[in-house]
Amino acid sequence: MFEQEIIKLLKKETKLKDIKLEIPPDLTMGDYAFPCFQLSKKYKKSPKDIASDLQDKINLTKNIIKIQSEGPYLNFFINKSKLAENTIKQILKQKDKYGSSNIGKKKKVMIEFFHANTHKAVHIGHIRNICLGESISRILEFSRYKVIRVNYQGDIGPHVAKAIWGYLNTKEKLPKQQKGIWLGNLYALANKESKKSKKIQQEINEINKKLYSKDPKITKIWKTTRNYCLKDFQEIYKDFGVKYNRLYFESEVEKKGIQIAKQLLKKKIAKKSEGAIIVDLEKYNLGIYIALTKEGHAVYHSKDLALAELKTKEYKLDQSIHVVGKEQELYFLQLFKTFELIKSKLANKSKHLIYGLVMLPEGKMSSREGNVVLYQDLIEKTLLATEEEIKKRHTRLSKKELEKRKKQIAFAALKFSMLNRENNRQIIFDWDKAIQFEGETGPYIQYAHARINSILKKTKKPKKANYEVLQKPEETKLIQLLEKFPKIVSDAAKNYKANTISNYALNLAQSFNEFYEKNQILKEEKEIKVARLTLILAVKQVIKNALNLLAIEAPDKM
Repeated sequence: MFEQEIIKLLKKETKLKDIKLEIPPDLTMGDYAFPCFQLSKKYKKSPKDIASDLQDKINLTKNIIKIQSEGPYLNFFINKSKLAENTIKQILKQKDKYGSSNIGKKKKVMIEFFHANTHKAVHIGHIRNICLGESISRILEFSRYKVIRVNYQGDIGPHVAKAIWGYLNTKEKLPKQQKGIWLGNLYALANKESKKSKKIQQEINEINKKLYSKDPKITKIWKTTRNYCLKDFQEIYKDFGVKYNRLYFESEVEKKGIQIAKQLLKKKIAKKSEGAIIVDLEKYNLGIYIALTKEGHAVYHSKDLALAELKTKEYKLDQSIHVVGKEQELYFLQLFKTFELIKSKLANKSKHLIYGLVMLPEGKMSSREGNVVLYQDLIEKTLLATEEEIKKRHTRLSKKELEKRKKQIAFAALKFSMLNRENNRQIIFDWDKAIQFEGETGPYIQYAHARINSILKKTKKPKKANYEVLQKPEETKLIQLLEKFPKIVSDAAKNYKANTISNYALNLAQSFNEFYEKNQILKEEKEIKVARLTLILAVKQVIKNALNLLAIEAPDKM
């Protein structure tokens, strides 16, 4: 509100179409600053002189109480009590909707994420994917986009053949639970054994052929083992609060992928090479890819082309977002260029939302080698560490309450660690850092929410606050942060960056703790007490809203 008012005044005076304000490093220098460098050429003056001239020309308003030039900057001081009143009243009125916008109204976007293959281990890399996909989905929904969550899973191919070989040759008894995890271990074992023996490799190749030819015996085993994995996946979806609108599988687009590869050949978009069908994108600096193997099997590109056709039959989309690791960047550039060449309905509507890989300190993880942090191991260790932390603080919790809290906190720790950095940045996953509950963590933000709830429970609900008494620097900082939340959400939605929200939530929690350390609330005289209670009530609401966008719960007790 105040920022837009300043921009409007500056546009009127300078005739600039695009104005970006900065935040001064010190509150004593103002609340907003306008750098005048860009006007030097227009006015043929130094930025310092331009700032001085603008100071004299722009009139004050009831919201902007002081304008002061400082070197090449024009600094604006806003009415703090008006800012506090407008912001806090808006938060308490809108509650769970505060921060939302209409920027995505009437737009339908599909977000494809998780992508764990059946017959393989689910590891920490998949967890970053599902955390990012769900958070971006929530941020877009909060901005009025119609979001369609989908998951595209590899359920056929050589990796399945290896898992089935392991299944047929294992002496281990089928477990009652976590059968998908067990199957992933058999896949890793089969992969190692096949490297040692040509005979085993031939046996796996034979299983793979039977898979594609729909051999009755192998098909029955495939369906049974596939179901083990899908049941395990359903539990993971519940853990992360994800509800998919559609689950897609490679097996349902494999035949169509073959047809599309042959169509590419007829249209001369593709050509034959050593028995295979290839697409040459060298003139676009995108290399060459295989669309159909010499054996006649569809591969990733042709199956994705078939998937795109299926998606557009089922949904009318304004955009399709693929949440996939950075190592697939070339693949998606090739795929999207092919969309353009075949005039797909998803041409120029598709986006590869890149995220950095999750690495172990010793190097890249691989489900082929079994060198992974398995999801089940990860969450069990995180839950155990969380339980220990809770028991240090509470010795008389019921078993039910302990289970509830440890799950809330453990998943906050896990999700926040996956979201609190740029999407495209790599994560080095370290057990010790992942299970800390202080500092830049999800539980730290949850604790700020729980602390505010504890304060509010000790008194009556505040009424008719006098916002003029909220003049302390710590109070002003909190109010300014609260006022910025809608813009933070809007920026996160426009740029598909969940870390914008996680960084904001951390900053707000830290600012609240700084305020609380320096200021009394319940023991203050009535007018200040009521104003501060109203302020922290608003802070609590915005922390809750921010955490919800990260798919993290905001517990009232820790």
